[in-house]
Amino acid sequence: MRFTSEQRLDDGVLEREFALGEIPGILWTPGSVSAPVPLILLGHPGGLRKMYPRLVARAQRSAADGFAAATVEGPGSGDRPRSAAAEQARADLRRALAAGAPVNGEIVDRLILPLVEKAVPEWQAALDGLLSLPEIGGPVGYSGGAISIGIRLAVVEPRISAAVLFAGSFVPRAMFEEARQVTIPLHVLLQWDDEGNDRQLALDLFDAFGSKEKSLHASLGGHTGVPQFAGDAAARFFAQHLK
Repeated sequence: MRFTSEQRLDDGVLEREFALGEIPGILWTPGSVSAPVPLILLGHPGGLRKMYPRLVARAQRSAADGFAAATVEGPGSGDRPRSAAAEQARADLRRALAAGAPVNGEIVDRLILPLVEKAVPEWQAALDGLLSLPEIGGPVGYSGGAISIGIRLAVVEPRISAAVLFAGSFVPRAMFEEARQVTIPLHVLLQWDDEGNDRQLALDLFDAFGSKEKSLHASLGGHTGVPQFAGDAAARFFAQHLK
């Protein structure tokens, strides 16, 4: 991991861009750090520059609560090399949605399972580098999507203590068995009218999670319409479990 730039935001948060090999990422830390702080990993569907306004808002809220936040670009997103197989699966998915047809599970598997296999080790490598910094001490939370990446991380990464998961993406049926292995505290957000999400599948997935402490927070609205109060509740969840 090497830092490539830094700037102070208006609220004093320090924003530093970094490269993990060829993978770009961003780290945000509170303006005043007197001791190592917990860390929240900010998941997103890909396209770091496109997602930046939403990511920086989430990071600034995390910093206000005393947490560092970090994200990395996903495989095949932004300026990273594209996968022909993933691009074909994405095109097939878009065609099915445009036609109003049910999304074939085979399409979801082709799109999501290779993404999980590649993205999770990259997140773990980023976590190695981030936790080596003197200003970051853990514990660690994961926040966001794609939810399948969050599921896998919750199963295989013991350094993650709690997760806020966004039920806003298609999930391969194979991930349900992994969901049963999740034991960390979970706070799951569901947009009830999400046009690109299978609501019943999201409810079934929540039921499958093995965590003894899990809560589902459903709000009216589409994919990008998560209300402020839902974000506030997620922040309180992290304040409870990472402080």
